[in-house]
Amino acid sequence: MKIKIAASILAANPLRLEEDVTKAQDAGVDLIHVDIMDGHFVPNLTMGPFIVAGLKRIASVPMGLHLMVEHPSRFITPFREVANDGDFFEFHIESKDDPREVIRLAREAGFRTAISLNPPTHPSRVEELLGEVDMLLVMSVNPGFAGQKFIPEVLPKLRHLRDIAPEGLDIEIDGGITEKNVALAAREGANVIAAASAIFKAPDPTQAVKDLRRLAQEASKLVVERG
Repeated sequence: MKIKIAASILAANPLRLEEDVTKAQDAGVDLIHVDIMDGHFVPNLTMGPFIVAGLKRIASVPMGLHLMVEHPSRFITPFREVANDGDFFEFHIESKDDPREVIRLAREAGFRTAISLNPPTHPSRVEELLGEVDMLLVMSVNPGFAGQKFIPEVLPKLRHLRDIAPEGLDIEIDGGITEKNVALAAREGANVIAAASAIFKAPDPTQAVKDLRRLAQEASKLVVERG
């Protein structure tokens, strides 16, 4: 599967967001990953529709709106009003809303859909939904804050989900991704790589994106051989 790089703007400079997002796009990323937190599902608050509306004006690639919120269904309309066609509505299986209803409503609103699960969550929670979404998001840190260390214990779960996923389903890995561990994630089946500090804190974001893509692409060949 094609390797895609998602730039997670949680690590971007909030005072220079337009400049940083433009740099990431110029560096060749495939997605802009936007972390949206409600202060309840996770103990942090981040970006709302106002920021996404601003990003819409400069986004030349799709946005992945990663909603770490208790009731994702309440946010479908507000974010669809400020999003682009082709953007992803990414929500958590651990949220309080019925996941099939969220998927239905998000699709009706015009979003592509993705479902996410946290490191402690058993893969069985999402297995029956893999054929109903456009992407699966596997968290490799506990959501809420940037700068956390990658949790390698999620790798067997990632491999299991790739092995049972419908052919062609994108699987994103998000949390603590660096040049040192990106190959581990790609080897176990992740083909969408969300990176934050590894891109926005790098001296050369363009080279960082190239290196992440190359390392992931090389490792992804092992998935094909295993299959």
